[in-house]
Amino acid sequence: MGTGDYELLWGEADRPARGRPAGLSRERIVAEAVAIADTEGLQKVSMKHLAERLGSGVMSLYRHVPGKDELVLLMYDSLMAGPLPLPDADTWRETLRLWGFGVRELFTTHPWAIVVGTAERPMGPGEAGWVDAVIGRLTAVGMPPELALVSVLTVDCFVLGAVRPELGGGGEADLFQFLADPAMRARFPNLAPLASSESDAAMGDYFAFGLERVLDGLEHHIETSA
Repeated sequence: MGTGDYELLWGEADRPARGRPAGLSRERIVAEAVAIADTEGLQKVSMKHLAERLGSGVMSLYRHVPGKDELVLLMYDSLMAGPLPLPDADTWRETLRLWGFGVRELFTTHPWAIVVGTAERPMGPGEAGWVDAVIGRLTAVGMPPELALVSVLTVDCFVLGAVRPELGGGGEADLFQFLADPAMRARFPNLAPLASSESDAAMGDYFAFGLERVLDGLEHHIETSA
């Protein structure tokens, strides 16, 4: 990602230019691209497909966005436009728990976004607004700003890794589907117990389990540092 991506995200959203079709705007293009990605997958987002959906010429789109790579950055940041969609909480732990589940919901609702979220890129105004808001909530309940930022990023790292199996459609059940074969259970005896229905039930909420352990670690750090 280059400096042009930063300017794209943080510069003037839509400069007037002669010859633009009435009703076509960057906001409308981005919204339509998100709709395509949500229903058909990110690979189906192309300038040609977008133009067809918008009833516009392909070249008209380039007056608003430089190309698909830049469009994807705008799409990702648009998912976080508006206020932080999480209820207030009285403690830093509950705030971070809500944040973790909120970030997870973002990616499970828009699975294509995980590719962008884990790539090197500049932070856009939408994402910055969410991060700023959650840091504000953490400092309001007594967490130092520096620790608040590190804690948010730590939870983000957990979510990005933990949510990947879910995006395949079935979580652990799909990840360990080979254990349905008795020969595979014999080959991998330490994984074999995971093939049982009782194990499926026990592992069902692995995301919540992992998030709680991350929060336990942060709590221990806060207590020992104090």
